[in-house]
This record gives sequence, structure tokens and C-alpha cells, in this order.
Amino acid sequence: MYNQRPWAKCQHNSSFKGSELTLRLSNFPPAVPFSLCAFSACGSALLFSSIYIIGCLVCCVTTYISEFRSPSFLDWVSSKIQIPMDALQIHRTSSTCISSLRSASTPPTLGLLGQVRFAPLCNRRGRVFLHRTRSVRDRNEGEFRRFRNRSSAVEGEEETEIILGAERDGRIIGFHLVPESGNPFNPHDRNEDEFRDRSSAVEGEEKTEIILGAERDGSIIGFHLVPESDDEEVVDSDSTTSATKTIEEEIEGVKGEEPQVRVTHNIVFVTAEAAPYSKTGGLGDVCASLPVALSAHGHRVMVVSPRYLNGSPSDKKFSGAYDVQCRIKIPCFGALQEVAFFHEYRAGVDWVFVDHPSYQRPGNPYGDNYGAFGDNQFRFTLLCHAACEAPLVIPLGGFTYGEKCLFLVNDWHASLVPVLLAASYRPHGVYKDARSILIIHNLAHQGVEPAATYSNLGLPPEWYGAMGWIFPNWARTHALDTGEAVNFLKGAIVTADRILTVSEGYSWEITTPEGGYGLHDLLSSRKNVLNGITNGIDVIEWNPASDEHISSCYSVHDLAGKAQCKSALQKELGLPVRPECPMIGFIGRLDNQKGIDLIQSAIPELMQDDIQFVMLGSGDPQYEDWMKATESTYRDKFRGWVGFNVPISHRITAGCDILLMPSRFEPCGLNQLYAMRYGTVPVVHSTGGLRDTVKNFNPYAKEGNDQGTGWTFSPLSKENMLAALRVAIRTYREHKSSWEGLMKRGMERDCTWDNAAVQYEQVFEWAFSVPPYVQ
Repeated sequence: MYNQRPWAKCQHNSSFKGSELTLRLSNFPPAVPFSLCAFSACGSALLFSSIYIIGCLVCCVTTYISEFRSPSFLDWVSSKIQIPMDALQIHRTSSTCISSLRSASTPPTLGLLGQVRFAPLCNRRGRVFLHRTRSVRDRNEGEFRRFRNRSSAVEGEEETEIILGAERDGRIIGFHLVPESGNPFNPHDRNEDEFRDRSSAVEGEEKTEIILGAERDGSIIGFHLVPESDDEEVVDSDSTTSATKTIEEEIEGVKGEEPQVRVTHNIVFVTAEAAPYSKTGGLGDVCASLPVALSAHGHRVMVVSPRYLNGSPSDKKFSGAYDVQCRIKIPCFGALQEVAFFHEYRAGVDWVFVDHPSYQRPGNPYGDNYGAFGDNQFRFTLLCHAACEAPLVIPLGGFTYGEKCLFLVNDWHASLVPVLLAASYRPHGVYKDARSILIIHNLAHQGVEPAATYSNLGLPPEWYGAMGWIFPNWARTHALDTGEAVNFLKGAIVTADRILTVSEGYSWEITTPEGGYGLHDLLSSRKNVLNGITNGIDVIEWNPASDEHISSCYSVHDLAGKAQCKSALQKELGLPVRPECPMIGFIGRLDNQKGIDLIQSAIPELMQDDIQFVMLGSGDPQYEDWMKATESTYRDKFRGWVGFNVPISHRITAGCDILLMPSRFEPCGLNQLYAMRYGTVPVVHSTGGLRDTVKNFNPYAKEGNDQGTGWTFSPLSKENMLAALRVAIRTYREHKSSWEGLMKRGMERDCTWDNAAVQYEQVFEWAFSVPPYVQ
């Protein structure tokens, strides 16, 4: 016998992107020519010679075909073309598969094909034509493996397969061709039924079975081709159109299931108060809950606020914070001011407290019984300087926050931070990639001080224009007053990368002359970066189903406890226990912003109705005295609690039927959100966040439509307030089913901080999508 060696045309084309591979096994030539010595001495000799030649040819061809189908031939081909890809095992198949797998953008975790296109599928005897294109990152090439000796890609499989794909973490992703055994299913497949549902590309076809489909979560994304006989057949490509669309849709579906990459940031909150450590209003609540919600979304969050010590039992709130033994000296107010840092890690957030003697005095964070502290500018200038240094010098958890931070500065107390970043840090190459977002909780407070105090702020002289402010003529105190001042909030407006308010309605109001407090033109000029996000509430603390401060818990599915809370509140306040009597409540500061003067003027008329009224709050002494006098006048109908008490606020929220909020302006408002959470119906002035959160009740709306959660009135007047209250009182008495619907719709409203945190993340993305506003 001669040396048998088949001829194979193998082409390895790597001159294009994605390491495309083309393998052709076709057009094998006839057997090797051999010498033939024929003698034709006579006719019989010629006949025998011809028969001998024909016999040799038949033997050679038979041997050639046998060798071509042997594993040694495959080893020889694989060694010649040297392809770092999948196993290539061909076992007695006469199928022809011409497919062009077009590379597409693929997830880095797959590194493989995203879409598939099929050319005509045909079947010819003794011919194999396989064309495959793959696109793989260089780092994935080493993960292609070879399977020899007729082994299967799945352990335990005895049949020989053609497998083209990548094996990653025990899974095979790619192109799967199963030979003539006729079993297209892997015994380990979990989605076998999915493949059976598409078991044939041509209806009625019995000899050849073409299976197209994707297997998710387990192994195979690609297609199976199973020939069952050696008969020559031609399958038209039109018959596979629907199958092609199916696999494209499934692959796109798999791509759609890819988890999105979440961008996280190092976030630094700068605030004058943060509950439970310090709180005078809504600012403390926001800076207590929003950092925790953002931390739960994967961000690293630090809150920087002063360490207030006033010699009262409230000082124990700082007992969990320890001294980090880090001292810095801040150049401001004509000297170097030394501050220390205390730290507590709680609820996934780094709570950092700035320690200085100016924060250690009786009173609240801003003043005492005699009014606001005279050195508040000094105290909060220290806070801003310390907040800029904290991410650089305090190793929390072994690592500092670094320079690429996102500063969220709250109200005027923290508004010097964006100015410091632009004027004192970026010129020296520090915080070049940091961003700052100003959050306005109340535009009425702007941190205005005389212009002469600018030199105390530790800013370069050339930056006075950012802080400088001139009062309008009508606001000046005398004829010689030039109106020049420095305005902390104005400095942040002109230097921050973005501006947020605590409700969408308030973001519009501050651009109007009525709501802008002299800054409306400046805010209007930055309207393209001005947004509003409605505050959320702490749904764990404010939960009627588990509130420890109320006498009986209840939920939207069982409102029985609501009546019990009302009776318990009436008994606690010394009012007659009357479940049928509407009970109206008010919780808030006693000042003109909250509309206390309207309540004061309306009480005589309101007390003529059969109602009960309870108020909780502190503030202007004249209103505190009025509350005490009114209680003595209407002993069976009115109660006033001077001061603020958290358990009592919970019990009033749960026990009252109606919550009244006649605020002149309300950036967001939290009490109406608490009230709706507890099934208490709000009656509010249509302004700011109140308008955004309370939907006016429509008794004529069809069932299932938005019927509202309370009542709003506008414009602000005593008459409009009384009219809205009387409609609410009449609905409570005469339309119990409508009232119950109001309660349930309010309790079902989504007011979680998680919803607000998602909106904040969108603003973060916008802030980092462009260079810093001031470079």
C-alpha cells in the first residue's frame, strides 16, 4: 500500500478584526496517482490489466474515505491550522451547514456572538462545508478548549459532537452541532422542552431535524443541526426565517438580562443638622434619611455636621462617636482655628462631626431664647472649611474619600463649600474632578452679612464678586446704607455644578419674584441645571403598623386601630372622647411662614362648629401666648402644646382626622406626608411641595381614577381656608365611603426615600457628564 494522505484545503484568515476564522474542508481531489505498467501484447492481457486498474482505484478511494473520517485526520488538520478554539470532532456526517455569524457588540462577560444570520442550509453526500465567524476579546482566547477522542462537551455524554463556542464557568456559549445519532438534546440540559417546541425548521420533515434556539442560565446560546440520514437534501433558507428571528430575539433577550453597571460615588453631605444628632426641622430629617438611602444604593457616603454639645441629656446622642485624632488648622477670621473630628459609622454611613468650642453652648444649632447667635457666620464658615478637608485627611475604614468627591451642600450654612472648591482648591490642582450640588431647602434664609466680613471667610480677594450682594433700595435701612453685603447662598448658586430643590413646584417658585427673595433672576439664569426632587420620609419610623408611640397599630387593610388612636389622644389631652367629632391637628413652627396668623384669625369662627382642634409647636412667643389663651377659652374644643415632642407628634398624626397646613410657602413639607401615611387627610395651601404631594379630592371621578388624597386651597386667605375645611368636615360626617377612600389612597402613596434616591442618582450622572462649572 502506498502512503495514504488526504488532501485538504484549510484556510486560516486572520487579517480582519475580531480574530475571524474561516475553515473550509471541501473539494477533496481524487486519490494519489500511482504507476501503471500495462502490457498489451494481446487483447486478453489488455482486458485483465484494465480490470486490475479498476480494482486498485476502488481500493484506493475506499481507503481514502475511511482515512478522511478518522480522528487522526482531524488531529492532522488541527495541528496544521493551529486554531486556539473549541473542540472539532466530525463523526460520519454528510450535512452541509453554511452559516455566517455576524459579530455584534457583546457584553464583556460573554465576549462572543450577539446576533446570528443563516445562509441556505443544504445537505450533500460526502461533503462538509463549515464557515464560522467569531469575535472574542484577546483575554478570552485562552478559554477556548479542545475536546478530543470523540469526547463530548458535557461530562457524561458519550456521543460525538461538533461544538464551537466558549466554555466559561462550566457553561458553553456558542454554536452546537450534534451528529447523526439524532438526539439533539443534552442529558444535562435544563431547557430541553424549550428546544423540543422548536424541534424542526421545516414542518413535515422527517429525515433532517434542524433545531434553532437559545438555552439560558445553563449552557448553550446558538443553534443545533441534527442530520438523521445520508440522503441528499436541500433545505431552503426561507423555511428557517422564523427560526432565525426567534434566535435573534432570544439572544437580544439574553443581552437585555445583563445586569447594568451601577456607577457609585464618594458622596459628602455638608449640613448644619442631621437627625438624630441634631434637628430643628425638615433639614435634619432629610440629612438623616437620604444618606442612608444612597448608601444602600452602593455609594460611599459621609455626612459632615457640627458636634453640638449644650450640657443637656441630648449630648448622649454623640456618645457613639469617637475622636479620630485628626486636628487641622483653618485660616479664617484673622487667625488659625483648630478643629477636631469625631466619627461614627452607622447604617452604612460615615457620620463625621466637627468639634470646636463655638458649637458647645446652650440652645439649638442656630440660637437660643434671645434669638440667633451673633457668630453664626463664623461657626458655619468653620464647618465649610472642615468639610472640604475631611475627605482628604480622615482615613475612614483605612482609606480617605480622596479628591474625586461629590459634595451635597444643604442651605446657606454649607454654601461656602462650592466657592472654596473653585477659589482655594482647584487653582492648586486639588478637587479638579470633584463636583458640588446645592440643595435649597428654604430660600428665605440666605446667610447675609455685612460686606466688611468677606475678609474673614478665608477666600482670595478676587473672589469677592462671587459672594458680593447688593440689597434693593426698599430693603436698605437708611439713606446712607449702600446695601452691600456678602451672601453665602448666592455664592453657591454661582459656583455649584447643579442646583436642587426639595420639590418640583418649589424649583419653579424660586425663579419668580414672589418666591425668589431677590435671587430669582440669578436662579432663572441657571434654570438649565435647576431641578426639584420631592423628599421622602422614613417609612420605618413613620409606620402605623409598627409605631411604638401610638396606642393601637393599624394598616391600610385594617383601619380599626385608627379610631382607637383618636380616642386615646382625646383622653390624653383632656378632651371629651367623641369618635364622631372631627378632630383637626396642626404640627409645626409658630411663625408667619406656617400661616399661624390665618389660624389665629379663623379660630373664633371655626370653634362655632362641632369640632376639636389641637396644635403642637413652638416659635414666636406671641403665638405661644395666644395658644395658651385660646385653650383656656375653648376648654372642650382646643388644646395647644407649646414645644416639640416626638411621641406626641406621632400620636397627633395618628389620632386626628384632618391635618391643616396653611403655609405661605413650603419648599416640600413632611407633615402632610406623615399624615397621609397614617390615614389622616391633609388640607393644605396649594404651594410648593404641598401642591406636588396632595391631590385635590374629586368626588365625581370614576372609580379607579385619581380621586385625590386631600384638599388644597388657593389663593391664601382665611375665607378659602375655612371653605376647604368645611368641605372636609362635611365629607367626614356624611360620606364615610369617600372618606375611607381618601384615607386608603393616602396610605398607599409611595413616599419612600428609595424612590427619591434614584432621582438623585440621575442628577449625579448629569453633574459628572460635563466638566466642573467653575474650573
